Amino acid sequence: MRVLLIEDDESLADGIATALRHNGYAVDHAALGGEGVSLARAAKPDVIVLDLGLPDLDGVEVLRRLRSHGVKSSVLILTARDDLASKVQGLDAGADDYLTKPFAVDELLARLRALERRLGVGLSAEIAIGDVRINLASHEVFRGDEAVKLSRREFTLLRALAERPGNILSREQLEDKLYSWGEEVASNTVDVHIHNLRKKIYPEFIQTIRGVGYKVGPAQ
Repeated sequence: MRVLLIEDDESLADGIATALRHNGYAVDHAALGGEGVSLARAAKPDVIVLDLGLPDLDGVEVLRRLRSHGVKSSVLILTARDDLASKVQGLDAGADDYLTKPFAVDELLARLRALERRLGVGLSAEIAIGDVRINLASHEVFRGDEAVKLSRREFTLLRALAERPGNILSREQLEDKLYSWGEEVASNTVDVHIHNLRKKIYPEFIQTIRGVGYKVGPAQ
């Protein structure tokens, strides 16, 4: 899932982005409200995590602009404003959830998972294909009773394919799942990750996933 973080505190933003990427999210960051609106329109994130106390625009105004531009991403407000009036104002402006600072990363992740469920992804805590189980909450993968150790991006790729059975996902779609906006991506990156998944799980399972979810070229 792609997340856009609009937060002007660089230290806090770095910590949040690191935690989210560690948990399999592709993260884009904007330090200003206007920049966030432009990036949201270009990157089309699944979820926007929005601070209200931005230096150029109030976060509620950012939210109103997002909605006026037709940005339908779910919005989680993350702010130090803990009074009832601010919460009501934010939710009425179009936010889907509201979390106050200071906060626990585990709670932020739980709220993002709840927004995922509303978006129609991650509806189950586990995906099972043959003897392979993918735990979406713990990010663990098992073949039978044996754990399979995957990197963050390998897990994200496997999940993206397994959640879309019967659909072809292009290289560009998969890169969007794996990398942040503007991040340079080598042309064979997805192929390398697919190759690593084959080695770590087993060829016939990955071939099944690839047959319904990913096609690298006419010859394959």
